[in-house]
Amino acid sequence: MRKKVYLSLIILPLLVCLVMGGGAAYMLSYSIESSTHSYAYRWKKLQEEYPSMRQWLDSIRQSHALRDTTIKLRNGLRAHAFYLKGDSACGRTAICIHGYKDNALGMLYLAHIYNKVMRMNVLLPDLHGHGKSEGKAIQMGWNDRKDIEQWIPIAERMFRDSHHPSRIVLHGVSMGAATTMNVSGDKGVPSYVKAYIEDCGYTSVRDEFADQLKAQFGIPEFPLLPITSQLCQMKYGWNFYEASSLRQIAHCHRPMLFIHGDNDTYVPSWMVHPLYKAKPQPKELWITKDSEHAKSYKDYPEQYTAKVKAFVSKYFN
Repeated sequence: MRKKVYLSLIILPLLVCLVMGGGAAYMLSYSIESSTHSYAYRWKKLQEEYPSMRQWLDSIRQSHALRDTTIKLRNGLRAHAFYLKGDSACGRTAICIHGYKDNALGMLYLAHIYNKVMRMNVLLPDLHGHGKSEGKAIQMGWNDRKDIEQWIPIAERMFRDSHHPSRIVLHGVSMGAATTMNVSGDKGVPSYVKAYIEDCGYTSVRDEFADQLKAQFGIPEFPLLPITSQLCQMKYGWNFYEASSLRQIAHCHRPMLFIHGDNDTYVPSWMVHPLYKAKPQPKELWITKDSEHAKSYKDYPEQYTAKVKAFVSKYFN
């Protein structure tokens, strides 16, 4: 009997560890190691979702106005981006940052605002492990901020105008919004980055994953999320608890426009309120009625365009 008790005291903890370890490995694979969307998929979805934009999309494709560029990152990997030159840019550039499992082409609806309507230059980076950018796992906007910080001076040099000062806005959606907010709180961002726009970004990776664990699987945060976070730290050098847009924007004193749909359940609508509160002035907030995740532009294209144009123009003059 005593031997059985001893065996159970050894075996049961081992079984628990195996189950938790297997669960953490699955969660990591499911959340940041799964495949991302192809360019063909994204181009088709753009045509379907934004029929009014088809003529412009076809024109930039046929005229080869949408061009490619690549850089080598400090980590040794190659990063890719598309770009469009504006015909009256006068040193004005938008860097548009895509969301989770998307790619640079997914931001062409934003490029339409900046390039077609506002006549600006546009850079559309593929984040780590998306599109043509190298990388084994999604970085959820955390280490992505370092990649974007390498793209910023490259964009400034690419589009420099000897007659006008360089002015850049960062505009991100979902994970791209988290990336944008994470950049905004870092020291050393060049002064020619004049403004930020975040559309439906999350407070932190921990908050987002905890919410989705409950929503998709009915699983509480503890103990699976901390274990998975530690596994991510071991494999990729970052963890879910350090990746906080909420902490980053508390250090941002440049203008930021917050956009969020009030019917967003993927990145819950409540997240925008602590983010907005944490951000020092100047700042603006626009909540779109009945919009689901990343659908504010689709639901309100004219208002979205006008809001972006007014906000950016205010700080580019």
